[in-house]
Amino acid sequence: MTFYRAAGDGLRLRLKVRPQARRDAIDGVVPDVEGVALSVSVSAPPEDGKANAAVIALLAKAWRLPASSFSVVQGATARRKLLRLAGDAATLIAVIEAWHSTRA
Repeated sequence: MTFYRAAGDGLRLRLKVRPQARRDAIDGVVPDVEGVALSVSVSAPPEDGKANAAVIALLAKAWRLPASSFSVVQGATARRKLLRLAGDAATLIAVIEAWHSTRA
């Protein structure tokens, strides 16, 4: 079970976001209502889309992908979010898996 799934136009990512944290960090995969989610902490406040922008910037930097390929599909004002990552699904999965293997 994983926090992402292939979609016709890329991937869908399930996230649990913790805004106003002490630091920006990708905390790892955690249990979620729908299986598992990627836990992400950002220091930005949850107002005016600042936390969402910080999450996207953090993921884009970690995975070396353009921030413009990310968008919030569901949960723009919630801690549980569904993000769209546009691009070739197989390539994106390879990028995420390579990143994940360096953290293990």
